Amino acid sequence: MLASVNGRVLLSSIAGRRVESHGIVGQSRAVAELIRRIELVSATRSTVLITGETGTGKELVARAVHNFTGYRRLPFIKVNCAAIPDTLLESELFGHVRGAFTHAVGARKGKFALAHLGSIFLDEIGTMNVGLQAKLLRVLQEREIEPLGSERSEAVDVRVIAATNRDLRQLVADGRFQDDLFYRLHVIPIAVPPLRERKDDIPMLTAHFVAKYATRCGKTIDSIDEAVVSSLMEHRWPGNIRELENTIERAVVLSSRPTLTAEVVTFDSVSPRSADVPSLNIRENVEWIERETIRRALELSAAKGEAAKLMGISPRALSYYLDKHQGVDRSRGYDARSLE
Repeated sequence: MLASVNGRVLLSSIAGRRVESHGIVGQSRAVAELIRRIELVSATRSTVLITGETGTGKELVARAVHNFTGYRRLPFIKVNCAAIPDTLLESELFGHVRGAFTHAVGARKGKFALAHLGSIFLDEIGTMNVGLQAKLLRVLQEREIEPLGSERSEAVDVRVIAATNRDLRQLVADGRFQDDLFYRLHVIPIAVPPLRERKDDIPMLTAHFVAKYATRCGKTIDSIDEAVVSSLMEHRWPGNIRELENTIERAVVLSSRPTLTAEVVTFDSVSPRSADVPSLNIRENVEWIERETIRRALELSAAKGEAAKLMGISPRALSYYLDKHQGVDRSRGYDARSLE
């Protein structure tokens, strides 16, 4: 039981029980298994594929894999594949020579070369385009890179740690991820559990984040209302640990007392959309769902063809649905021909 006084849970009682290993806070069975896997994997140079929902701490796991053994002092290079445009990602990964393309006024080392003897962390690997996937596959097979514009390959000794919040098996089935690359990456899988599957760790994580942000803000916070602790334990945490950390940071910043209360501990998760359908007729419901999905994708898409990617289908398939459901938001200029 957590120590409490007058309806307040003392954070010192939680901190005293806190278990932290490789930067991962918690003592639930799920975390114990995660740490066991990290320690086993760290002793090798095998490729690792980390999977898990957004906000579960996949980068933290990747760093733990790299740091646990003697590689701590060697390079750990991170690449967020989703944050770099496709046209630049190849140069970012493999480097380029002078004159390889417009504005390439000098040679530049890529991330793989910078990670030599250490580890490279390819975050959001599921967003990488198929053409670049083929080049990454060659690197994994041959342990060689070829900078853009170069006629020579360069040997690299680097451990690849990839991470994704997507279902790569489904992407393979959809033809959007190379099966050979999947199997090259899926040598040692590590699944990071969502926070809802390790709720016993929430009090420890809360104490950890309170201490972190109270120090930053120059505040003294020693307790939290019991009702708030209950609400933290009951919340679904769709944003996982990142959402919990943001919630506690906001509470610490807004708190003017040594106890966190419900007034400052608020949740801002996006509410799930209504599951209501227009009728009991299954055919009408299916058509309604198709139209609604198209409408939402077209609202969110920022470029031609992006709507098809958001829906997980090909542009040709989207053309079919647009023809089928004529009049579904053509206001932005999308039509079947524009997506061919």
